Amino acid sequence: MIDQFILGLSVVLQPEVLMYAFFGVFLGQVIGVLPGVGAITAISLLLPVTFYLDPTSSVILLAGIYYGSQYGGAIASILLNLPGTPSSVVTCLEGYPLARDGRAGFALLVTALSSFVGSMIGVAVVVMAAIPMATFALKFGAPEYTMLVAIGLVAASLISSGSHLRAFSMALVGIALGMVGSDASTGQYRFVATDALADGISLVSLAMGLFGLSEIIRNAASHEPRKTQIKLTLRDIFPNRAELRSMVKPVGRGATIGAFFGALPGTGAAIASFMAYAFERRISRTPEKFGKGHLPGLCAPEASNNSAAQTSFIPTLTLGVPGDAVMALIIGALILNGIVPGPRLIIDEPELFWGVIASFFVGNIILLVINIPLIGVWVRLLSIPYYRLYPAIVLLICVGVYSHRSSITDVVLTLVFGIVGYVMRRYRFEPAPLLLGFVLGPMLEENFRRTMLLYGGDFSVFVTRPISATLVFCGAALLAFTIGSAIVSHRKALKDKNTQGGPYSV
Repeated sequence: MIDQFILGLSVVLQPEVLMYAFFGVFLGQVIGVLPGVGAITAISLLLPVTFYLDPTSSVILLAGIYYGSQYGGAIASILLNLPGTPSSVVTCLEGYPLARDGRAGFALLVTALSSFVGSMIGVAVVVMAAIPMATFALKFGAPEYTMLVAIGLVAASLISSGSHLRAFSMALVGIALGMVGSDASTGQYRFVATDALADGISLVSLAMGLFGLSEIIRNAASHEPRKTQIKLTLRDIFPNRAELRSMVKPVGRGATIGAFFGALPGTGAAIASFMAYAFERRISRTPEKFGKGHLPGLCAPEASNNSAAQTSFIPTLTLGVPGDAVMALIIGALILNGIVPGPRLIIDEPELFWGVIASFFVGNIILLVINIPLIGVWVRLLSIPYYRLYPAIVLLICVGVYSHRSSITDVVLTLVFGIVGYVMRRYRFEPAPLLLGFVLGPMLEENFRRTMLLYGGDFSVFVTRPISATLVFCGAALLAFTIGSAIVSHRKALKDKNTQGGPYSV
């Protein structure tokens, strides 16, 4: 394992690859600082650029954007109470009160240290779990992959911040969109209105429309005033010994929670950060301090989301199953470069696999070095008016989509998906489950049909094979738990309503 990690370091420390790693984490931090623009938007915009890079450099670049944005997202959360990324929403709860008390520099340094430690723990988990996970994954056949992808779709739909029913419906829409084009087995066209869609809907077009263009439309339609006057003080920037001691256990607990949730398909850094914050508040002896700039409530979620950002690559690289929408795009980048993620990746492409893992270690060191000195630059970027960024981003989207397949239809579809994505957000339909359904849907269909061919249409194979039966049980338990929780919450809400208002209240 150590030898393989050293092999990865030899790959990532090559000057050209190191340059892409630096560019990825740097751009990721910039994207994380800008509110309303997330890692998935940047990866969607840069997906066409990876066509001209080798697969290793492509994944290192995109991965750097992903975990770099976790660092940058905390900056806008602390200074402006505007979360740059979904996983940094919790950072607003404790970071912004510290900034109002004149300790913005202290809060930024605490988040940088917590993020670095959490990331290093996540990298250690990836290094230790990668080979065992890949060895275990070699026992997977078509039935196991069918159930694994199904659980990924269910988990992605049920473990969401909004309505579970709406998220599940979006996943079904994504599966339907993934069926457009020629059938992989028979070659027959399905849902093809024009010959330009014979190869199916472009992942680049869908991702850029739903996440890139829809964000631009949403920001352009917003008339909310934004703060531009920011005061940044360096007073009390360094924590004292007592504060450092109080950070140790929350950072360790947060990183552990993040490592666990990051490795589960369908969860991700946002869920991990919320769970870490809720856990710290639950076990705290002084829960009344939370929400007022309490240190454990700040460092635990930051360690958690950065640890989850690293371990989310475990199912992506070893099983070929994306844990969230960003991982779906990274799998798409691998497939576009002719690399099939899965159990054979660690054997067939060891330099790519271990080079990407080693890049996490190097990239996080780079982030720690550049994070604090460039805080002033990130703050100034927040004052740039959004309307000045719109033309450049729209032009970049159109050029990127057209360069993928040289198709005007793809550009038109991008505009359509941008409008659809904006409408979805207005009516609280999450676009991420749709993208996950689009990527996982064809995988589900392919493995299910392969299972039926291999076992003569016998559905009992899903419960007679040990691993597949275990996955069936896990999926059923997840559904039962979610439905039960929804029923209990609904009954509690009705009880509270009747208690407060009464049946005859006006």
